[in-house]
Amino acid sequence: MLKGWGRRWALRAAPPRRRFRPAVLFGIIPAAAAAGGDRRGKRVGEAVTVAVIGGGPAGLMAAEVLSAAGISVDLYDAMPSLGRKFLLAGRGGLNLTHSEPRELFVERFGARRAELAPLLEAFGPEPLREWARGLGIETFVGTSGRVFPAEMKAAPLLRAWLHRLRTAGVRFHVRHRWLGWDEDGALRIASPGGETRVRPAAAVLALGGGSWARFGSDGAWVPLLRERGVEVAALRPANCGFEVQWSEHFASRFAGQPVKAVNAGVAGVAERRPGEFVITASGVEGGVIYTLSAELRDAIEAQGHAELRLDLAPGKSFQRLAEELARPRGKDSLANHLRKRAGISGVKAGLLRERTPREVFDEPEALAAAIKALPVVLLAPRPLDEAISSAGGVRFEVLDRRLMLRDLPGVFCAGEMLDWEAPTGGYLLTGCFASGRAAGRGALAWLAGSRE
Repeated sequence: MLKGWGRRWALRAAPPRRRFRPAVLFGIIPAAAAAGGDRRGKRVGEAVTVAVIGGGPAGLMAAEVLSAAGISVDLYDAMPSLGRKFLLAGRGGLNLTHSEPRELFVERFGARRAELAPLLEAFGPEPLREWARGLGIETFVGTSGRVFPAEMKAAPLLRAWLHRLRTAGVRFHVRHRWLGWDEDGALRIASPGGETRVRPAAAVLALGGGSWARFGSDGAWVPLLRERGVEVAALRPANCGFEVQWSEHFASRFAGQPVKAVNAGVAGVAERRPGEFVITASGVEGGVIYTLSAELRDAIEAQGHAELRLDLAPGKSFQRLAEELARPRGKDSLANHLRKRAGISGVKAGLLRERTPREVFDEPEALAAAIKALPVVLLAPRPLDEAISSAGGVRFEVLDRRLMLRDLPGVFCAGEMLDWEAPTGGYLLTGCFASGRAAGRGALAWLAGSRE
C-alpha cells in the first residue's frame, strides 16, 4: 500500500504557491520588511500548504494536527515507506509510553526536562493512550509500568494512522529527500524524477536524529541547518552499548548472555538502578545500561573512561553477604560456595572472576564488597549508528515556544532532531509524539498570525 502511494506521488511535484514569498517565509528577509509590514494575519481562511519533512512519529503527528485544522499538507520522506524506525521499535512489542507518575516521567528527560515539560503536559502518556484508542488501538500497562498496544505490534497502529491521514487529505511523497533551500528560499527536494522546488507557507522539520541511518535517521540535515546559522549540538549516541576490554576467555564464553537481577550505577553517583543487561563480545548493552547511557557517555567524554558499578546480589545486604561467605566451605568448591551463599553463578560468577583479583576470594568481607560494587571500566560508547537514539540536535535556545526557529520564520522543528534525550521505556516515543504535536500547533498559530 505504501509502495503504491510512493509511486503515485513521486511523479507529482507540489505546485508552487504564488501567495507567499519564500524569501520572507524562510527568513531570507524579515517578514515585516516585505510588502510594507507583517502580513501573517491575512493568511487566516486562505488555502495554504505546509510541508512536513520526515515520516516518523513526530512528522506524522504534526501532519495530523495541521490537516485536522484544514491545512493542506505535503509530507516528504527519503525512505521508500513511512515510519520505518517506528516499525522496528515495535518489532519486539511496541513500548508506546509509560504509566509512572507525571513528575517522575518528566524527570526522565534529564537536562532538557524543563523544555519538554510543557509539551508533555499537553500530550503526555494518558492523552497518547486516548489518541491510540481513537485509532482503534487499545493499550495495557505491563508489570514494569510500561504501556503497550494490546496486539504488541506497531504495524496495526501505523496502518490505522496513515489511513486517517490520507482520509484527511495528507499527501505522502516517499523517496523524496530534503536538500535544504535554494537561493530564493524554496525547499529543494530530490525525487525519483529529479530535483524539484516547493514553496509551502511553512515547514515542519522532523528528520530524526543520527542513529539507524538505514531506516532514515542519518543526520544529513545537520549541515543544512548549520549553513543557515542554526545552532545544532553535535549528535552523540544515546541508549547505546559500551566497549569493555574483556579477556578472550570471558568474551568467548559469555558473549550474548544476559546478566539479570542487578543494581547498576555510575561510580561516584549514589543512585543505583535495578535491571539487567547483556554481555557482548566488545562490551555491554541493553536494559539498565541504556538507562545509564547519558551519565556513562558524559563521564567518558570528560575523563576518557567511565566506571560502571554492579551490585550482583541486590537482594542481600553487605553484612548478610559477608556473614554467608564467611561460613566454612567444607568440601564445596569456591563456585558452589558462591552459588549457595551468594546466589552467584554462571555469567555473574564469570564477571566476578573477570574483574576481581584472585586474593580477594579468600577474604569474605572483601569478596562481599566486590559483589556489592563490582567495578567495570567502560572505554567508549558504541558508534552512533548502532545506538537506539541520539543526543544533541537543534538547541532549544534557537527556538521559540512554538518550536519555530527564531531566525527562520515559518520553519519548525520536532522529534529526535531536537536537543534532548530520554531512556527507552516509552519516554522516547512520547517525546516525539508530544513535540510533533507542539510543532504542528505552533505552525497553525504562526499561520494565524499569533505573536509571542
